[in-house]
Amino acid sequence: MCPIANRQSVEEKMAKSSSITLLSLSLLLHLFFAKSEIPLAPALYVFGDSLEDSGNNNLLNTAAKANYNPYGIDFPGGATGRFTNGKTSSDFTGQSLGLPFIPPYLGLSEDERRRTITGLNYASGSAGILTETGTALGTNLGMEKQVQLFEETVRTYLPGNFKSPKELCLYLSKSIFMVSIGSNDYINNYLQPENYNTSLTYTPEKFAVYLLDQLKLRLTKLYNLGARKFVVFEIGPLGCIPVIVNTLKPTTRCAEEINQLVLLYNSGLPGVLEQLTFTLQGSIFVFGDFYSLSYDINQNPSSYGFNGTIAPCCIVGDTGLCIKDQAPCQDRTARFYWDLFHPMQEVNNIVAKRCFSNSSPCTPINILQLALLPPAVSSVVRCVTM
Repeated sequence: MCPIANRQSVEEKMAKSSSITLLSLSLLLHLFFAKSEIPLAPALYVFGDSLEDSGNNNLLNTAAKANYNPYGIDFPGGATGRFTNGKTSSDFTGQSLGLPFIPPYLGLSEDERRRTITGLNYASGSAGILTETGTALGTNLGMEKQVQLFEETVRTYLPGNFKSPKELCLYLSKSIFMVSIGSNDYINNYLQPENYNTSLTYTPEKFAVYLLDQLKLRLTKLYNLGARKFVVFEIGPLGCIPVIVNTLKPTTRCAEEINQLVLLYNSGLPGVLEQLTFTLQGSIFVFGDFYSLSYDINQNPSSYGFNGTIAPCCIVGDTGLCIKDQAPCQDRTARFYWDLFHPMQEVNNIVAKRCFSNSSPCTPINILQLALLPPAVSSVVRCVTM
């Protein structure tokens, strides 16, 4: 457990970060790009669902898999289990930080896990904040399980790479923790009353509060294991994805009644993250406004270089995923959707690059500023029990 430091508000932390002048920032970036072996953060740890899964579901008994062609057609390693044609947002973020591709936890041997110190990916297709989410499709790593696997990483695999617990805690305090989860708690839970009872148990408002409470518990657990720098994305506009549009057939580009459900959760997330930043000493939680950016791309596609069609790029089957070995579209840089659920690599690139260095969609600071923010020394003296 990490000790309690003096309480710091977001504004106080930002005041410290502002001491990094534009000149010194430019120098840091120059040195970074001149010597790419020096990353801006020691590691990136990824938690989430199929938007970020880099291959964990390959090893699970589930219908939610993407380890076959044409998935990965534009990725250097081919069909690795990523649910898109190329890179995920966390892939682009890792590259911007100067890190190698973050490997899936389940895809590594125990020896490889012990040697890996640049981060791990625990994300799992169909997973949600709630443990039961997505299980109608088979086994997945829900967020609670993902946090348990990170605890195993901290207690079993990482210590051998550091001289002392303090050194390990300092490493963790400088690392970036990216969380992108929650979509399946609606698509593969609340909106499926035939498989789950949440919509019979909770009103939309109470379900959103329940999700946020559960997310808060899991983020706090990560903090107790040493995490300090968080980037937490909200849920995207689910009413705009092809599987929903094709089912409900709205008169506009999106089924706004579904978006309204999601917005109940999204509207509460910034307050939760601000509260965690205030109460978990030495931490900072960056909010990723994924909804607004994705919705704007959907409504104004030409402004972002897309052709405006919501038709998926690949040929899909009954599950909404790509049919194996069927050739996808040729205009892959001009499409928004890869299959009925997931965005193209180009969309992931826009989200990741803007969140990394722009003033939006990530606030109160972007990922670059987060990486350069010095850790609060008093909060990293001891973070885990060896």
